[in-house]
Amino acid sequence: MICWINPFAGLAGDMLLAALIDAGAPVDRVKEAIASTGLTGWDLTAERLTTHGLAATRVRVEVTDTATQRPAGTLLDMASRARPRPVAAFAVAALTAIATAEGALHGSDPREVHLHELGGHDALVDIVGIAAALHHLGVTQVVCGPLPLGTGRTRSAHGLIPVPAPATLELLRGAAVTGTDIPGETVTPTAAAVLSAAAARYEPLPPAVLGRTGYGAGTRTLADRPNVCAVTVAERAPAGRESVTLLETNLDDVTGETLAHVLQRALDAGALDAWVTPAVMKKGRPAHILHCLVHPGQADALQELVWAETGTLGIRRSDITRTVLPRHTEVVDVRGAAVRVKHGPHRAKPEYDDVAAAAARLGLPLREVAELAAAAAAPASREEDES
Repeated sequence: MICWINPFAGLAGDMLLAALIDAGAPVDRVKEAIASTGLTGWDLTAERLTTHGLAATRVRVEVTDTATQRPAGTLLDMASRARPRPVAAFAVAALTAIATAEGALHGSDPREVHLHELGGHDALVDIVGIAAALHHLGVTQVVCGPLPLGTGRTRSAHGLIPVPAPATLELLRGAAVTGTDIPGETVTPTAAAVLSAAAARYEPLPPAVLGRTGYGAGTRTLADRPNVCAVTVAERAPAGRESVTLLETNLDDVTGETLAHVLQRALDAGALDAWVTPAVMKKGRPAHILHCLVHPGQADALQELVWAETGTLGIRRSDITRTVLPRHTEVVDVRGAAVRVKHGPHRAKPEYDDVAAAAARLGLPLREVAELAAAAAAPASREEDES
């Protein structure tokens, strides 16, 4: 299943959790997963309300434990105890992203970094709750629209900081965003970390059959629009053909560094794939052909990017079809490290970047970490994870 997020007015952890519950995630299963972490002194309720004429769900966390800050390592240990195990792996990945971002900003070890606003009950409840909601809805892929970023300043434990907050910007690296006139924080670090853990894609919704849509309300009231995000649960369409556009250009005066840069820029801009092949051009000159495969609606923007980055004088453009098999990504726990594994009908493959990062952190060979991740994602392991 696909979870398609429309962050109309922004995205916060409680908004996303509320939207998932509104879309059908069972509240009792969400609360069971949170309780399994060992967190005490909290209660979660969901209520219906209407904002600017739109019915939505809002979640409330009632807290009796007054602790508002904890070391990241404490939250990671609690998240690792969540059940089912895929929920724990997802929550650990999100909290690891937060700890890594905060550690980089403050020059601290990620596990030792002291979380202030993110160290209370709310962050753990939201993250584990979202992980459980996605799990019980059967979501295997998250697609998100561009995130609207607010303006101004907000107060933190360290004083006034700009909006978006530095941690949010670090966590959103690679995400699609857009400016907005909404004052204040519109995307929270918790929401950004959840999108990172979900390996969210910022691209058009792939061919799918739409299911139920849920609306999650935030705590703020906006003057001119409902402060909600929307999520739609959709089932990926069976394998079939889809129309795509292929952009190609021959390059004989571009360095290898530039080629690598253009490939990454194209992928970050939403290209379905981008690659380079060697060629021999006129006068026997060695050259490369740059290929970018894109959705038709993105072809103009990608073409402009290639013009600007390469200085080429001509781009070939072909409308073609491709056959797509269903696939999904899950996050598995490899000795405390989060590794994404991509599943297709015929194989499962751990993501190289995650495997390399885990190997460096654990001091293990790359191949061993890949084998551990593949074993954790095997069907037999997933059946055990439900216990």
